Amino acid sequence: MQKRTILAVLSIVSSLGFSSNAMAQTTQHDHTHHAHEHNDMAHHHPHGPMASDEISMQAKLLTGQGEFIFSWDQDLTAAFPKDAHEFEPGMHGGFNEDPETGIVYTGIPGYGLCAISPDLKKWSTIGNDSRLKDNIHGIVFFVHKGKKYLAVAQEGKRVLVLTLDGRIVSEVLKPTGSEFKFSEANEFFGSKDSNFGVTDVTYLNGTLYVAHGYSAGDFVMTIKEKNGVWSWGKLAWGGKGDKPGQFQTAHGIYAHDNHILVANRAAGQVVKFTKKGKFVETFNDIPDGSLVCNVSYKAEHYFLNALQAIGEQKSAPIYVHSGEKLLSTVIPGDLDIPVLTNIHQVWPHIVTENGTKQLYLLVHGWNKGKFAVLKME
Repeated sequence: MQKRTILAVLSIVSSLGFSSNAMAQTTQHDHTHHAHEHNDMAHHHPHGPMASDEISMQAKLLTGQGEFIFSWDQDLTAAFPKDAHEFEPGMHGGFNEDPETGIVYTGIPGYGLCAISPDLKKWSTIGNDSRLKDNIHGIVFFVHKGKKYLAVAQEGKRVLVLTLDGRIVSEVLKPTGSEFKFSEANEFFGSKDSNFGVTDVTYLNGTLYVAHGYSAGDFVMTIKEKNGVWSWGKLAWGGKGDKPGQFQTAHGIYAHDNHILVANRAAGQVVKFTKKGKFVETFNDIPDGSLVCNVSYKAEHYFLNALQAIGEQKSAPIYVHSGEKLLSTVIPGDLDIPVLTNIHQVWPHIVTENGTKQLYLLVHGWNKGKFAVLKME
């Protein structure tokens, strides 16, 4: 039934010039904090050009398969603020957006927390608190008790909850070891050797869920609000290992359809849990060797990215996934985007203009730092 629904959506939106992406999953050892760079072969797919556009379309570099063909949108990529160029090599985090306004939020270490306009043409900074210039490794927009907020995971330091104008509501620091109804997490954080390796944050039904994957204490933990203050909740689960419900670098975390999805990077998995932390399933059909960093969802498709290239790929791949199978493998390196090799996160975003919907992928590169925008053809 899901497949028929997806195909129906695609048949409608393809006439509008709109399309979406999928995801894939694999297994590979994650030897370092981040992976090494690789190279890859290009996929150049002509996609039904108009006769008048035949020459230019033939010259355009494309990547992907089936309905999911992308090009590099150089104009929207160039909208990256000029005064942030010196900080671009340090880009490390990801994206999230307000579905009501279409504003996209991201962070640039040393530069600050940023809002990107719904048409992706204008960037602005938010707030003046110096903590917002620290590395934002993961970010989520959410609505809690009727008010809009952002939460950011800052590896090694804190989780911040803030308003959309940059006012910090709560600073949640490393647990002390008595917070959770999960002995393994309490024992870890009660040890003097423990660290605070938060990597990402998401929100579901009044609760913030935090991935803690840059650590021997490889957990998902929760944060709850009481009287306007956010602090650690009782729920936590996971631990380092390869059993169902355990992690090998819980990197990205994403709430969808009343479930929690975790990108279990070194295992090459996307793992689905109930909101109470009960293991449900892992996604099928993710290519072997994929270090899956993050997962997102738009237009009835999941979008996943691996950290590094596999084999001879020119860059890390982006996967478009139906939830049941892999639909397309997008290789940004095939598009000759300068610098971009490793990928830390990808975010699908729809721009509506004159009644036409257009899908874009916002790409956060890593290791040399790069922002890029891909356009669905």
